[in-house]
Amino acid sequence: MSAPITLPRAVIYDWDNTLVSNWDTVREALNHALVSFGLDPWSAEEARERIKASLRDSFPRIFGERWTEARDLFYAYFAAHHLDGLKPLPGAETLLRHLHERGVYQAVVSNKNGKFLRAEADALGWTRYFGKLVGAQDAEFDKPHIAPVRMALEPAGMAPGAASGNDIWFLGDADIDMECAHGAGLIPVLIGLGEGSGFERFPPAHRHTDCTALHGVLYGLVDGNGDTISLQTAVETVPARTIPAP
Repeated sequence: MSAPITLPRAVIYDWDNTLVSNWDTVREALNHALVSFGLDPWSAEEARERIKASLRDSFPRIFGERWTEARDLFYAYFAAHHLDGLKPLPGAETLLRHLHERGVYQAVVSNKNGKFLRAEADALGWTRYFGKLVGAQDAEFDKPHIAPVRMALEPAGMAPGAASGNDIWFLGDADIDMECAHGAGLIPVLIGLGEGSGFERFPPAHRHTDCTALHGVLYGLVDGNGDTISLQTAVETVPARTIPAP
């Protein structure tokens, strides 16, 4: 028998490529820094595989001792352009509103700088849906560390851990999100094709093509005849994308 899916008590979301699309601006800002340092720009596929860790974790590896100079170049470009290309992904706002109306606590844990994250939520009119928006550098450590998860759950009086996290979901599009969910004892839920190569170590509990598909599952759960539904019949399984590690 398939494991049932039940309405969660709380949901933590990744931001980019989970709820919103702003990928081109992120890659353009990074390539601006790379080219300024005489390095080759990254293709779309290279960027999708490599851009997962926060800037403070990844830039020292990419740019070495001068990483703070590259950081300033990246942030200057991104600050000037990040709201221009910002778009909600299909079904994202419907899902957020649906869960908000049913009293499900919602928060964000992203490796995007917290200032930019909150500006984007404000621009979309979504801030009201979240109890906390935690970005890079807001907590002592960034995702996949458990620290930003703790910060995200604090306003609801919840805490990560297997004992309390069996009805708390972590939604994300990448293996780093699944790693974070496993480390925090939350239910890992994959949205999309799956970015990265770490899913064998950190598999999702279930997968959905996008927020529209997940909303369809939850809509049936809340407004249908039963309290639970079968994962086998309700969840769309999407094979993880396999891209060689750089």
